Amino acid sequence: MNRNEIAAQLEFFKDIGVDSVDVAAVGAGPSLKRGEGGPSIEGAPGEGGKSIPLLRPAPLLEASPYRARASRPLPEGEGSSAIQLDAIRAEIGNCQRCKLAPTRTHIVFGSGNPDAELVFVGEAPGYDEDQQGLPFVGRAGQLLTKIIESIDLKREDVYICNVLKCRPPENRNPEPDEVASCNPFLRKQLAAIRPKIVCCLGTFAAQTVLQTAAPISRLRGKFFDLDGMRVIATFHPAYLLRSPEKKREVWEDMKQIRAELFRLGS
Repeated sequence: MNRNEIAAQLEFFKDIGVDSVDVAAVGAGPSLKRGEGGPSIEGAPGEGGKSIPLLRPAPLLEASPYRARASRPLPEGEGSSAIQLDAIRAEIGNCQRCKLAPTRTHIVFGSGNPDAELVFVGEAPGYDEDQQGLPFVGRAGQLLTKIIESIDLKREDVYICNVLKCRPPENRNPEPDEVASCNPFLRKQLAAIRPKIVCCLGTFAAQTVLQTAAPISRLRGKFFDLDGMRVIATFHPAYLLRSPEKKREVWEDMKQIRAELFRLGS
């Protein structure tokens, strides 16, 4: 990590209430702990002062499960993940499949590592995304970057996309016909990448991926199995900008993702 990445990570932890960094533990690397007498990050309530590694401990540098994985061999006749994603984007073309087409500036397909072990799925592009044609580049995207870095990953290690590929007017909620038009392409993206974990950001992403009407409050913080992938839901970064007190719950979800990546990589 460079200085800017460390600063961004520490800022995120400060936002969720972590107020000190313990660098005294020999061989353990930097670690976090709550204030005196408060609950620790990893420990059970009441274990004040207990600390956990914030950054990657030195002994795990060569075997860290959080590295971007290399391209995988595929059955004969299939292209690489990147080639498959290019083919899906070509299939979308200059999409006119729903009523969002006339009002969009750019189709926002997705970006990141085509061989990612972790994929983030959001709801729909906003204004900045519509202007640039890239997912999560506005204020919510900046927060998502901090969230990703909080579990010792970089944006280029993961893949990021949305359920909808076009911005709804005034950032309104996606409508059923729009989701129905875009969902097949999201399914194809996930099938091409074949991540170990999919993290759904917000209600619409979680309900679409998991094919359920359950609210995010019932879905977040637990894993579901779907087509060989582990799926977890958490709050959307845009919601966290309006309700920063919920960042702590997102951190708990990110810890679960980090642990599951470690388990699946072992």
